Amino acid sequence: MSYGVAMTDQLAEDPYDYQVTKAGPIRVSRGGRVVATIGGNAADRLAAALDRAADERERQLLLAKITGNYKHGNERR
Repeated sequence: MSYGVAMTDQLAEDPYDYQVTKAGPIRVSRGGRVVATIGGNAADRLAAALDRAADERERQLLLAKITGNYKHGNERR
């Protein structure tokens, strides 16, 4: 389970940030750069999931998954 620990440490060191715009899309950024803009139904689902998230760690995992920058455990080192 070292993959989950490593990913969590990376998220703690360099967390994602998000902004819900007035028009509806969600801008996801990391390190001061926008890495994804989520719109439509996906934005609605993400906003609801972020509101339901139990803590910041869970929000970070949701944002990592939606951007596609998430380890699945099958990557080579």
